[in-house]
Amino acid sequence: MASIAVRKKEVTRDLDHCDIPYYVSEFVERELGSDYDSLGKLDSLIEKLSENKKHLEEQVLTVSSEVPKRIQNALKNAEDSKKSLSQLLEEETVLSESISSHLLEAQPWMEDLDVLIGQVEEIERHLAYLEWISRIEELSDSIQQYLLTNNVPEAASTLAFMAELDIKLQESSCSHLLAFVRSTVKFWHKILKDKLTSDFEEVLTQLRWPFVGPPQSQAFGLAAPANAPEVYNSLEMLFCQLLKLQTSDELLTKPKQLPEKYPLPPSPPVVLPIQIMLNPLQKRFKYHFTGNKQTNVLNKPEWYLTQVLMWIGNHSKFLDDKIQPILDKAGSSVNAGLEFSRALVMLILEKLAADIPCLLYDDTLFCHLVDEVLLFERELYSVHGYLSSFPSCMHILSEESCFQRWLTVEKKFALQKMDSMLSSEAAWISQYKDITDVDEMKVPDCAETFMTLLLVITDRYKNLPTASRKLQFLGLQKELVDDFRIRLTQVMKEETRASLGFRYCAILNAVNYIATVLADWADNVFFLQLQQAELEVCAESDTMSQLQLGQLASMESSVFDDMINLLERLKHDMLTRQVDHVFREVKDAAKLYKRERWLSLPSQAEQAVMSLSSSACPMLQTLRDRLLQLEQQLCHSLFKIFWQMLAEKVDLYIYQEIIMANHFNEGGAAQLQFDMNRNLFPLFSHYCKRPENYFKHIKEACIILNLNIGSALLLKDVLQSASENEPLKPSQPSATAALNELGVYKLAQRDVEILLSLRASWPNTGK
Repeated sequence: MASIAVRKKEVTRDLDHCDIPYYVSEFVERELGSDYDSLGKLDSLIEKLSENKKHLEEQVLTVSSEVPKRIQNALKNAEDSKKSLSQLLEEETVLSESISSHLLEAQPWMEDLDVLIGQVEEIERHLAYLEWISRIEELSDSIQQYLLTNNVPEAASTLAFMAELDIKLQESSCSHLLAFVRSTVKFWHKILKDKLTSDFEEVLTQLRWPFVGPPQSQAFGLAAPANAPEVYNSLEMLFCQLLKLQTSDELLTKPKQLPEKYPLPPSPPVVLPIQIMLNPLQKRFKYHFTGNKQTNVLNKPEWYLTQVLMWIGNHSKFLDDKIQPILDKAGSSVNAGLEFSRALVMLILEKLAADIPCLLYDDTLFCHLVDEVLLFERELYSVHGYLSSFPSCMHILSEESCFQRWLTVEKKFALQKMDSMLSSEAAWISQYKDITDVDEMKVPDCAETFMTLLLVITDRYKNLPTASRKLQFLGLQKELVDDFRIRLTQVMKEETRASLGFRYCAILNAVNYIATVLADWADNVFFLQLQQAELEVCAESDTMSQLQLGQLASMESSVFDDMINLLERLKHDMLTRQVDHVFREVKDAAKLYKRERWLSLPSQAEQAVMSLSSSACPMLQTLRDRLLQLEQQLCHSLFKIFWQMLAEKVDLYIYQEIIMANHFNEGGAAQLQFDMNRNLFPLFSHYCKRPENYFKHIKEACIILNLNIGSALLLKDVLQSASENEPLKPSQPSATAALNELGVYKLAQRDVEILLSLRASWPNTGK
């Protein structure tokens, strides 16, 4: 075993070859190890290895005998496949030659057959062509037979079917067939339409149609004479038959179109029976409002606009009560009243398209026309329920040249109005000055008139059909606001020397009112929609930064933000000027109070009753008078900002220029506290519940100056320890806690130390 061990150590593995000695050494080491007792296992181990060897030899013999057989079988299969492939190739050659021969022989037959097939297809096309002609002739004969037997409803139904066939044939290239079908439809359509129109007009005549007066004055219409049921039955029957001619009528009749420059929305033709009902009204309209008639004048657009509104109103009840049920019964989705209104509005649009070029450069006539059109539109939508999806007068006014002229005229008249309102004697006087409840904003007449002007402009353009046109009007409104702001600024500069005067305050109220109203408008649905439209336009044109686009999209800003910011800046500047003016007066009036001998005033115990320092009276009187004056002249929100700004300045002035600049004995400190708590603070008690909170410097300084001796000494020690960074005693509070306990929150520790040093009466403690 020792020798084995030695050899084990000597044997190393050859990694590049199959190293048998190494594996044998490993096997012996694994099976026997270094234990001499395990040598007894050698017999069984040798026997086991012999069996393994025998088994492996048998496997080798088996494999060596099977492999040649498999190879032989594979070779045989390959030979068979080769023979089969050769045979298939021979057959393919024979078959290919046979096919080629057959194709050569069949070529003449195929050519003859192609000719025959072409002839058959042509015959089939001719047959189909003849079938279409026969079908149309059959339908035409049917219509003729129906008319001979006076069966007009069936004739109308057959014509409708023929018109549908005409529509189906539109994709065909058979131009003569199409022309034949169209001419046949046109022939019978004219006959049926003329016959039905004649009968329908006769029934309408019996109904006294059209109604030229109000409903209550109509002779028949909605009334019920003896033959009313028969007339209404005829009306319904003829109306339905005319409805059947709608398809053929649309095929044959081209609707009258306005020039392409007018951006009208697409709309279907008016249904045929209502077209016939409209004929007498259209004739009346053209008679009175075209040509050289006295009623056709450019300066009276209200004549034809009012006439159309009267016709719509006069016929609405009849259409709703008599015609609408017929349409519903026929399964039509048409609204009789709206269809009637739409047709009459088209007359208006044609009239406007003809008249506007004639008065485009006459400001008075053009402005009058726009005013009347807007009044017409308002009544059309609000009273008669006209739909915004239908063509309207606003589409005519939106045409480029007309719209630009409208913008120009609107701006011109707005500027003239602004000139007149600012030059008026009552420009800076509130209309409601004598009505306290209404006059909270103290709005001068010029500001209220200006905002009313903007509101009227909004009402005039809010029904424009496109957002881009509305945005152009919004731009005009912004220009007007900026122009008015500049005018207010100019008037304000003239009044700068009298910044507390009535006119200056009126200008300030005007600026505040305009900014407030614009902020309210920014939350209006109409302007929110315009904001969204502006966002889309700016996103497409890249005229805004990503930050501005984000603010618009998140509704953080509004369409009026730029204007509001400028107005707010002007408001702040004007308020600051007023505060500075009053503060200068207060400082001038406080000169005597500033020189008061605070060090030698008698103590509270030496006085029977404490009274206000005589030197403080001018200062307090000035404050009182100015506060009362501005409370009357400024609106509540502005006055609140004013007195708070003034209180802040007065607080700092008295603290810095009077308290910190003097020394106080006990009587002086008590007098100062009395003047402030009982006289200065109450001046502001009308405007808030706790005015002392707006004078924190004064309030806390008075607390420090009026501490009793013991508390003052303790506070002084605490502050001194804190400033020297000495550790606190167990029961000693921090400097901040000590000050808070006394009610001092605003003053810094250093300021309190200075105030304590201003106290003149300290006991002799030996320090």
